[in-house]
Amino acid sequence: MMPSLVVLTDFFAVSNHALSYAAGLALPLHAQLTLLHIPQPELLAPSAYEPAGSYQAPPNRRQTSYALQLLAAGPPVLIDGAAPEDDLPDSLTSAIHAASPLLLVLGQPGSTALPAELMTTMAMTLLHRVAYPLLLVPLRGLDAFPPRRLLLAIDGLPFRLRPHQDVLRRLLQATQGTLDVVHITDDAHAATDAEHLLATLRASDLVPDLPPRRLHQVYQPAVTAGVLAEAARLHADMLVLLARPHSLLGNLFHHSATVRLLRDSPIPVLVLPVQE
Repeated sequence: MMPSLVVLTDFFAVSNHALSYAAGLALPLHAQLTLLHIPQPELLAPSAYEPAGSYQAPPNRRQTSYALQLLAAGPPVLIDGAAPEDDLPDSLTSAIHAASPLLLVLGQPGSTALPAELMTTMAMTLLHRVAYPLLLVPLRGLDAFPPRRLLLAIDGLPFRLRPHQDVLRRLLQATQGTLDVVHITDDAHAATDAEHLLATLRASDLVPDLPPRRLHQVYQPAVTAGVLAEAARLHADMLVLLARPHSLLGNLFHHSATVRLLRDSPIPVLVLPVQE
């Protein structure tokens, strides 16, 4: 069965950039695209994160169908359309599980109709509800394609990949890309022995053996600033994060740091749900 990349779209954001980016990844990954329409994306935002401001009314069924046809007419890959309607969180979760995707794709909004914070919150909600890798595509920072310089941020704790989730390995093989790893330390979290970090990565089976020169330990009190600075220094064109089921990136990589990285990263962010 051909793997699927599921692109979530609402049409207010005019997320063609995310669809185009996903289509470009689908070709080397030998995957098809599945479009899932989200009629009211604000329903995926928990009240604690619900941004201020008003939203436009969702398009009617005819407008939705027409928009799906317009989006599907673009990329030269197979696209299946599915549109969850009532009880959005549950129906969307069911539709995603039915697609059994290799990757979920969300795009930052292209207009002020939906604030960027909502897309970030949607990403966090999806990570809690479905354990599939998720890619958040920014409006800009897409000049380097396909992504060949990936940067993985780790917290130094052991982890295991979920079954059948080897999208990072596939992506590196398909694009002949390279992977660097950054471990951020601060006054409360001392630098970890490099061999221990490398052994943790080997045990996870996330990627093949990582050369020691590809591991970088950086002192920076602000996790977000440290990760983004290292991404800029290495000219990375994709950032990779690990999402743990309870602590969400654990220790230094707590919930707010994850949100800030998703919101502020100028390059696409791939989030991999992992097991403890």
